[in-house]
Amino acid sequence: MSGPDLPNEPAPAEGEQSIVILVVRTGGIAGIARRWKVEPAAEDAEGWIELIDRCPWDQECPAQPGADRYVWSIRARTPEAKREQDVPESALDGPWRRLVEAVRAASAP
Repeated sequence: MSGPDLPNEPAPAEGEQSIVILVVRTGGIAGIARRWKVEPAAEDAEGWIELIDRCPWDQECPAQPGADRYVWSIRARTPEAKREQDVPESALDGPWRRLVEAVRAASAP
């Protein structure tokens, strides 16, 4: 699996509940990548971990053929795990869509 890594950041200190979620959308007609990142506060961690845990990280997401389709590279780091998945536009539904929409909304100016 290839895609953007989480930014080079120091690992969280022992006992720290650091969460980082990075979403990068590539593809489309112009091929311009868009990035959204969220680092929720400790008091919001439980809700974000629930969103992350609902995603089927171990299932392959097959792409449907077609030109100019988006691919969503989703990377999440929690105190327990570092997960990553490339999700084609055709498979961005259910828990994947909820996670991506939450990250986009949280990182909006």
